[in-house]
Amino acid sequence: MPKVPFNNLYEQYFEIKDEIDKEITNVIKSSSYIQGEYVANFENEFASYIQNDEEKLYCASCASGSDALFLALRALNISNNDEVITVSNTFFSTVSSITLNNAIPVFADIDEKTMLIDYTKIPDLITERTKAIIAVHLYGQPCDMSQLIKIAKKYNLFLIEDAAQAHGAEWKAKKVGGFGDLACFSFYPGKNLGAFGDGGAVIGKDQELIAKIKALSNHGRIEKYEHIMEGFNSRLDGMQAAILRVKLKYLDKWNEERRHIANLYESHLNSKDILLPFIHDNAKSVFHLFVIRLKQRDQLLNFLRENNILSQIHYPISLHLQKPFKEFTNDPSLPITEKVASQIISLPIYPFLKEQNLFYIIEKINKFTKDSNENY
Repeated sequence: MPKVPFNNLYEQYFEIKDEIDKEITNVIKSSSYIQGEYVANFENEFASYIQNDEEKLYCASCASGSDALFLALRALNISNNDEVITVSNTFFSTVSSITLNNAIPVFADIDEKTMLIDYTKIPDLITERTKAIIAVHLYGQPCDMSQLIKIAKKYNLFLIEDAAQAHGAEWKAKKVGGFGDLACFSFYPGKNLGAFGDGGAVIGKDQELIAKIKALSNHGRIEKYEHIMEGFNSRLDGMQAAILRVKLKYLDKWNEERRHIANLYESHLNSKDILLPFIHDNAKSVFHLFVIRLKQRDQLLNFLRENNILSQIHYPISLHLQKPFKEFTNDPSLPITEKVASQIISLPIYPFLKEQNLFYIIEKINKFTKDSNENY
C-alpha cells in the first residue's frame, strides 16, 4: 500500500489549477504585490462570508494567524500584567500572543468530552486584572459561545475567538468569528482555507478597531508616509489574497467533504477503546482535524507509521508545561488537559482523501485495537 499522507495540498491545487494560475498571472501583470485591490477584495469577501446577520463585519488581513492574535490583543490595549484566560491545549501562538504583549496567560482546564475550554471553570479564574478570554475553536469544533458570551458580559471582559482551525464552523447555525469582540484566523497552507504560504486575518464588528489593526499591521500608518502610531510589518500580500479568493469559493464544499469523511470514520471505527470526537448539538464542525482518543496512543501512532499511514498529535505537550509558560501558574496541574494530551491522535482528513485510503486506515486501526485486546 502506498503511503497515505496526513494532508495532500497538491490534489487541492490540481482541482482548481486553472483558476489559481490565472489569478497568480493577474497579480504578476498588475504588480499589486503589497496591499492593493486583491487584499481589499479578499478582506471584504471573507468578512461577508463570516457575517451571520445584519450587523456588518470588517476584516483586517495580516501576515499570519499568530500575528492576528498578537495584533488583536495589542489593539484592545491588553498589556502590562493584564490577565487573559485561555486553554493550554492549543497551538503555541494562542498563548505567546498574550505574553508578547506583556500580559499574563491564565489557563482554564478543558471539558473532557469536547476538549474545548470548560466555561464552568472560568469564573473562579477571574481577578481584578482579568481583561479577556480567548476561546479556541480547536480541531474545527466551535466552543459554547452562548455560555462564553454570558460570562464575558457579566464580568465586562473582551471575548476573542481563536478561529485558526475553524473557517466555516457554526454555533447555533451562525459561523464562528462573528460572536466575540474580535476573531482571529490563520491561512497557513494546511488550514481549511489555506494560502500558498502564511497569512492571517482579524474579524470584528467595530470598524474603528479593525482600522486600528490595519494600521498596526502596516507600520502604524494610514497613508504611505503618514503614521499615527508605532506598528509592525505584518501584511498579507496580494498573491496570497488572490489565491485565498479562489479557494474561498470552494470552502463550504471542502468542509462538507471533511464532514463526510468524519462520518465514515465514526461509522466504521468499531472499537469501544476509541473515543470519537464529541460534537455538541448546537455545533457544526468543519473537522480541520479528526482527533480520536485511546490509552495506547503511542503504540497506535507507531503501528500506523509502520503501515505507511501518517498521523500526528495535536498537541503532545500542553502549553502550561512548556518552558516559556511554566512561570505563569502556581499549580501547573490541569488534569483533564494533561490526560487528553496523553491519549489524542489526529488521523488523516482532507477533501481529497480517497475512500480506498480511508478504509485502509480504518481497517488498520480496527486491527490494532482487536489485536491489542486479544493480547491483553
